[in-house]
Amino acid sequence: MARKRVRIPGVSFSWKRALGISGAKARLSRQLGIPLTRSGRQRKIGRALGCSIAIAMIMASCGTAIAAVLRICAP
Repeated sequence: MARKRVRIPGVSFSWKRALGISGAKARLSRQLGIPLTRSGRQRKIGRALGCSIAIAMIMASCGTAIAAVLRICAP
């Protein structure tokens, strides 16, 4: 039977943080402006699409209003 590891709550060790890999990835991500994690990229794309959808809706409603005014004013 395999031996169980005894873990102390609140104490952990990360070899990636100890070697500086996590910090290097974070710095690279900030310099590029593109998140390196999948969830970060999805969040960034979602934010951009959310903004563009709002702008498209505003422009569509303005376009509809202008078309209505032009129809009323046309002889």
